[in-house]
Amino acid sequence: MERLVADEPQLTLLDQFQMSYDDWHGGPVAPFSVGCIQVVPPWFDGGFDPEGSLETGFNGSAENNQIFLDPGVVFGTGTHPTTHACMEALDLVNRLDVPEVVLDIGTGTGLLAIAAVKMGSQRVLALDLNRLAVKTTRRNVLLNGMEEQVLAVQGDAENFIDFPCDLVISNIHYDVMKRLIQSRGFLSGGFFILSGLLRSQALKIEQMLESYPIEIIKKWGADGVWRTYLGYAA
Repeated sequence: MERLVADEPQLTLLDQFQMSYDDWHGGPVAPFSVGCIQVVPPWFDGGFDPEGSLETGFNGSAENNQIFLDPGVVFGTGTHPTTHACMEALDLVNRLDVPEVVLDIGTGTGLLAIAAVKMGSQRVLALDLNRLAVKTTRRNVLLNGMEEQVLAVQGDAENFIDFPCDLVISNIHYDVMKRLIQSRGFLSGGFFILSGLLRSQALKIEQMLESYPIEIIKKWGADGVWRTYLGYAA
């Protein structure tokens, strides 16, 4: 920044602020559990006794269900309410019919893509427009030894919605989501998880979905603010 300001005389640095790594992520980056999935920073060293686990039906040993997640400086430590709801929805999908191929739109740090493999999916395309997010996802894929199952790519969601899959996970901004669900690819069949929606935005999405041949299987609400949907396109 100092070099940039020095090289560009029309720029003036008005203020600067330093924050801790935890402040950047909105809280401590620490182990937590969603159902039987344990999410652990790779640098964590010590006993793990998570509190407040979400009850789900996914079964398996703790060792097999442990995910190493290094968020770097990308949003997505896994503690956001929408991420928890997506994990619950992902677990419910797998109890209904394990999706072999998954498209994870707005993958962030890759947590949901990796969790999908942990729950039984064979292949996941993890997509994000943010180049740094894709690099972070690739690092987490390597940390979890899933190079053969998860492919992280940078790209525009609208160019990938036609990707043939059994489940679409979309935890993204409303403006992008409303364009996605209007595309023909969205109705190509299979399960979908829509999240990242504020209450007012979710109502608009619901109204759009009512005109489609789909079934809403379950809805989640968190903190009176966030909404998540699990559905199936026939």
